Amino acid sequence: MPRRPFEIAGRHIAPGDVATAHLPVSTLPDHTPVNLSVQVHHGKREGPTLFVSAAVHGDEVIGVEIVRRLLRAPQLKALRGTLLVVPVVNAFGFLNRSRYLPDRRDLNRCFPGHPSGSLGSRLAHIFLNEVVMRCDVGIDLHSAAIHRTNLPQIRVSPRDDITRKMALAFGAPVILTSPLRDGSLRGEAAERGTPVLLYEAGEGLRFDEMAVRAGVAGILRVMRSLDMLPAKGIAKAKAEPYVCERSTWLRAPVGGLLRTFRAEGETVEPGDILATISDPFGGLETDLTAPSPGILIGRAILPVVNEGDAVFHLAALSPKVAEATVEDLATQLETDPLFDEDEII
Repeated sequence: MPRRPFEIAGRHIAPGDVATAHLPVSTLPDHTPVNLSVQVHHGKREGPTLFVSAAVHGDEVIGVEIVRRLLRAPQLKALRGTLLVVPVVNAFGFLNRSRYLPDRRDLNRCFPGHPSGSLGSRLAHIFLNEVVMRCDVGIDLHSAAIHRTNLPQIRVSPRDDITRKMALAFGAPVILTSPLRDGSLRGEAAERGTPVLLYEAGEGLRFDEMAVRAGVAGILRVMRSLDMLPAKGIAKAKAEPYVCERSTWLRAPVGGLLRTFRAEGETVEPGDILATISDPFGGLETDLTAPSPGILIGRAILPVVNEGDAVFHLAALSPKVAEATVEDLATQLETDPLFDEDEII
């Protein structure tokens, strides 16, 4: 029996076809319409339905670039099942180069949303019901907020075997257990039975080539693990990820000028000096040291800090891990095909 067409926004997409549907969201004050645009790849053969989304926060442009490259991957021609891709969820923030919506709401705290609620609530309702709930699983792409950067990492829900298996298939350097947040896409989708993998990498309003390539390769690996793609042309991850059950932000003990000595991806031991903070006269210098062993999965990039500012994101390591993850990742990306945060926790 042939597959049925995929229906969205009044369109009927036949098996084997690719089409972009536009879901009306709002109208700007100048009467410009705003849509949630979804590209649908409806495979000829049966399989899971997966969504990949980016720019839930408007300044997280790295996810948009990952999606752009994913859509050019030749492997998609052999797709089983259906792939729904939303390059820009929060068009309002994306156009304004802002993390937030025009009313300063965080879209990732607006789920499940409501058709007659605030702008964020309406957008969340449309995205959740028209895209997310029509899928078996999802991958949501994020980056650190502006002026911070993240090592490529996967966030998984506690005690969720499905997202953990997907995370292992993805092949990012770090898998971090992260609690579900009220109002978040991941939390609401999980409550309704759709597991969502969250990829964090890079910084806001910036591209990072390693993070982009890791994201594209990881999504293809997840699709292969779901039997949506054949194995040909999809390189397996060569490095075992660090699996971290908890993390903490190390904060500036004083305000001043920050000089960092360690980068994201480095492993540290208790007492290691990570950075020094000096006053502008050079008369006072205060070291920021590692309180425990771990791997640095994020850091601030601005050299000016206030007392209490988050400087390094340190994830706890199990005693048996090796120290070659970042080097292995770089080697792995050289062989991978190259195609033309929610918040501090």
